[in-house]
Amino acid sequence: MRHRYLPPSVTPRFVPVWRRNFLVWRKLAVPSILGNFADPLIYMLGLGYGLGRLLPEVGGMPYIVFLAAGTVCFSTMNSATFEALYSGFSRMHVQRTWEAIMNAPITLDDVVLAELLWAASKSFLSGLAILIVAWALGLAASPLSLAILAVVPLIGLAFAALALVITSMAQSYDFFMYYFTLVITPMAMLSGVFFPVSQLPPALQSLSAALPLAHATALVRPLLLGEAPAQWPLHAAALAAYALAGFYLCVILFRRRLLQ
Repeated sequence: MRHRYLPPSVTPRFVPVWRRNFLVWRKLAVPSILGNFADPLIYMLGLGYGLGRLLPEVGGMPYIVFLAAGTVCFSTMNSATFEALYSGFSRMHVQRTWEAIMNAPITLDDVVLAELLWAASKSFLSGLAILIVAWALGLAASPLSLAILAVVPLIGLAFAALALVITSMAQSYDFFMYYFTLVITPMAMLSGVFFPVSQLPPALQSLSAALPLAHATALVRPLLLGEAPAQWPLHAAALAAYALAGFYLCVILFRRRLLQ
């Protein structure tokens, strides 16, 4: 019983598990990338150019620039979440791939770490794709925007860890709709993706300050403009804390579910 609550014990053996997921994904890489790329791109271009023509500057910048930064974070969040929820649940519960892997000298903690890093790796491609479009459209010209490439993996880790917590408790795919309806969608509305957080009532601004997506946009948007984010250590530490706490909690829950 006490073993369940010990900190995760991981080894380099997680690498072959990560590689296994990569090799499976590589067979469907093109439609997977297009699927993750198309939806946020439509949001950015449709709202950015369509709604942006009706709006004045938002936060001292054209609306499409404002939205591009939020879309990088939104796309990364969605990709990490979908991978850790649906694909992770399939491997863990439906296909029982985890059980097969653990017949080798690999612990559950290593498997969970591999899932976390794989979801973050896949989400990096989604964030990168939107960032490339922003660069191609001339929405980001400063070399400092390259620093976003260091922020995107941290965003992916935070949301992959949170999604794995949900996966560890799920009994079917339907369970994930509660997470999207009650957590992901409201978070997107409250975190400065589509409009400034300053437009929210004070109580919601306080709530927004605690959300991981709000910390992500607070880092990415200034970098896209070529500015150093204010209080960037705080925002980075908050995302890292979500990633570490989520990883620890999901390991405990997976131990209880699979090793009981």
